[in-house]
Amino acid sequence: MKVPPGSGGGKKWTTLEHNGVIFPPPYKPHGVKMLYNGQPVDLTPEQEEEKKALQEEKLKQEEKYMWAAVDGVKEKVGNFRVEPPGLFRGRGEHPKMGKLKRRIQPSDITINIGEGAPVPECPISGESWKKVKHDNTATWLAFWNDPISQKDFKYVFLAESSPLRGQSDKEKYEKSRKLKGHIQRIRENYTEDFKNKDVTRMQIAVATYLIDKVALRAGNEKDNDEADTVGCCMLKVDNITCIPPNKIQFDFVGKDYIRYFYTAEVEELVYKAIEGFLTGKKAGEDLFDKLDTTRLNAHLKDLMPGLTAELHEEIEDGTLVERIAFYQRANKEVAIICNHQRSVSKSHESQMTRLNEKIDELKSQMEELKADLSKAKKGKPLGYDKEGKQKRDLAPEAFEKKIAMLEGKIEKMEMDKNIKDDLKTVALGTSKIKYLDPRITIAWCKRHEVPFEKCTCHLSIALRSVLHFAEESELF
Repeated sequence: MKVPPGSGGGKKWTTLEHNGVIFPPPYKPHGVKMLYNGQPVDLTPEQEEEKKALQEEKLKQEEKYMWAAVDGVKEKVGNFRVEPPGLFRGRGEHPKMGKLKRRIQPSDITINIGEGAPVPECPISGESWKKVKHDNTATWLAFWNDPISQKDFKYVFLAESSPLRGQSDKEKYEKSRKLKGHIQRIRENYTEDFKNKDVTRMQIAVATYLIDKVALRAGNEKDNDEADTVGCCMLKVDNITCIPPNKIQFDFVGKDYIRYFYTAEVEELVYKAIEGFLTGKKAGEDLFDKLDTTRLNAHLKDLMPGLTAELHEEIEDGTLVERIAFYQRANKEVAIICNHQRSVSKSHESQMTRLNEKIDELKSQMEELKADLSKAKKGKPLGYDKEGKQKRDLAPEAFEKKIAMLEGKIEKMEMDKNIKDDLKTVALGTSKIKYLDPRITIAWCKRHEVPFEKCTCHLSIALRSVLHFAEESELF
């Protein structure tokens, strides 16, 4: 059973006040009958209820739920709305697809509020909160059990723009930075165990190597009614293919039901160890049959930094557009390793067509300007434009300036087009927001004279505003 976060992370606040959560309105029957075999069927209001989007409440009705006071400072709350009931969709062939997400009641919700602060009024008559806590080591304001998976939780946090959330990110990245100083010793330890006669120790070493070098998720043991997704601990024989002399091909359904198909070059001892783990096993059997998931997770608890690898490739001098493209490609490599994929947008082809048309149009303008420049240098009349108007005489220098500006515009547009096409199946947002320490991004931008906002356009203005710890850092 998972437990709510907090407890042990240190004091996060002294006083905390907020107004709880907003519940979806009671369902009102719409009076339209369902047809079954061509015949109308009468349903009770409960049977008739179906999932529908919450209409935006008037600002004055939501205002009190939108804000919290943390140590006397007004802070915006994230998602303060409780989801309405509906049918669970899930991803892929999720075993719980179609299951009813029941209506959440106040009696399901635990509130976290400051000691002595007024407890939020329960908005539903005759109901009361499940529990009220005063945990100043936690940053959540409320939580309840997921109606589909009771061992998981749904939370209400402060908005991403909150300095408290920014502080949490700083602590996460700082832990990663400190861990980097110990990673060499950690790698030496698991490398020694590649040859350990204790099979369990050897499997822990190989699993740790795969998590460290291939960025596989540890994975958790699942119940029969949970999605059949795979992490490192749950790899099966049929998820692995050994390709001599030292490559391993992974093929499994990963997080969010996204297929993970990746071939990694591994150390010779790791390759031989995996070959040994596969020996005598059939499809469907565990690769790490001696490995306890809980034990490995405990072993890895302080070894999961998110992103610690450094880019060793030297950046050649280039234009601003080229440097931004390099940053995007580096982020793409992280996203691919972490299996942050997406399907190709339906509008991708039409967008590429429009970009090509714009580029062709600019190139046509370029040829016309070059022809005019040649005429201007020879003192010849420029003639007429497409609309039949006499072209204005300009000095050759003016044409050269226009041509230079147009060349830059074409270069940028072609670079944008190539990046867009290159990233059509890769989702960069998660790795940028969750795994890239903004201090590294800022240091890179300063070193290569790239405007910071060019590499943080994925962040909202509000979220960028709380990254003061990164902008003020002198660590890099």
